[in-house]
Amino acid sequence: MTITDLVLIAILVSDLLFAITIIFFERKSPATVWAWLLVLYFLPVVGFVLYVFLGQTYRKKKMFRLKQDADMALRRLIELQKSELKASDLPAADHLSAAFRRMVLMLVEDNGSMLTTNNHIKVYADGNEKFADLIAAIKAARDHVHLEYYIWRNDELSHEMREVLTQRARAGVEVKLLCDELGCARLPRHFFDELKNAGGQVAFFFPSLLRFLNLRSNFRNHRKIAVIDGKIGFVGGFNIGDEYLGKVRKWGYWRDAAVRIAGSAVLLCQLRFFFDWNYAAKGGHLDYEQRYFPDITASAGASVQIVSGGPDTYWNPIKESYLKMINSATDTIYIQTPYFIPDDSVRDALRIAALSGLDVRIMIPNRPDHPFVYWAGLSFLGQLLDSGVRAYTYDNGFLHAKTIVVDEVAASVGSANWDLRSFGLNFETNAIIYDTPVARGLKDAFTKDLNVCTELTPERYANRSATIKLKESISRLFSALL
Repeated sequence: MTITDLVLIAILVSDLLFAITIIFFERKSPATVWAWLLVLYFLPVVGFVLYVFLGQTYRKKKMFRLKQDADMALRRLIELQKSELKASDLPAADHLSAAFRRMVLMLVEDNGSMLTTNNHIKVYADGNEKFADLIAAIKAARDHVHLEYYIWRNDELSHEMREVLTQRARAGVEVKLLCDELGCARLPRHFFDELKNAGGQVAFFFPSLLRFLNLRSNFRNHRKIAVIDGKIGFVGGFNIGDEYLGKVRKWGYWRDAAVRIAGSAVLLCQLRFFFDWNYAAKGGHLDYEQRYFPDITASAGASVQIVSGGPDTYWNPIKESYLKMINSATDTIYIQTPYFIPDDSVRDALRIAALSGLDVRIMIPNRPDHPFVYWAGLSFLGQLLDSGVRAYTYDNGFLHAKTIVVDEVAASVGSANWDLRSFGLNFETNAIIYDTPVARGLKDAFTKDLNVCTELTPERYANRSATIKLKESISRLFSALL
């Protein structure tokens, strides 16, 4: 036997072992199981490689922890709030309908997402405004700057951000930057050396053993969080790069979404950063100190929950929050997302809402940055049109916003897309906001975007070309793996 024969036999045996593992040991959904079995059967060599990089399941409870005393203190506060919600004794939630009060309770129970009620929110749709405010906040920092972003490019905005962080580190401000290894794989090795030499600290989530070779291509830290002095926080969909300012010709104008938070919800963003940093950083772990969690005046404001999800738990609170918002709606549901690959539960919820007479609208980009994901998403949108869901493609550049706004009452802005990757594979964080002015502003922004959209009507969808139909069919076949 030749070496090639031995290699092929080894791969076939590995495929068999993977198949046994998928069926008997991993709690994947049936659709995902069948998709992987088909890949391993029909494409044994390619399937072997894909499974090594993309197929492994990662479930590890209590992956992120604060030190024990802080964890216990937080648990006591959560239990108190749960009791108040169950007894309807939480005055701050009086403006919420019974349905959304139940949603708050669900997220407190499932995710420890405490409701904070004294937040002042600024919504961003444009990267230039968002980064101008973020950079100004960093320059004004006096104690610490904590940043967590999936992607850093090697371009003008990234250099400006690095320089501002370096200046604050030289001034004695604590600067900690958490990046995702895969999202930042193209950065030069010494990109952050100047920041580190100035006293800043940089950590990478799930680092690669070899450059450009990461066996955990799934399970990425897709969060975008910034916390300045424990008083100002940013959450949303913008990464760090020139395309998020609309400066990359390939994408044109970049339509995204983020929020600036001033209020107690910032402390929950801080906790999220603590968990992630202490897991990823090899040294310099953060300890619970008062300076990181300053007292914040309890003035009236927007009610906010910070909700995080990831593969370290079986159930995903972000997907559950989307489902609960859909099921709690009584009038309108407006969704923006660059990637739309919903599972059966989300598709059914949207279909039932539309059939019940609700105004359900979904907006996606008109161009793919991930072709398989785009064409699969288009097929799922087409499937919903007959139920009365209205779909639109954004024509004014690239749509990257991840939002839902319901009834001008509740909204979500964050890093989680409407796809299986955000629902089960990536680590994500969203801000759930219960505030009529914020929700109305997001709804108005959606309505304004309709002026630069094309509606995907049932007639238009039915008349798509044979080529598009073929792309959809092939992409949809692999949607459980995307």
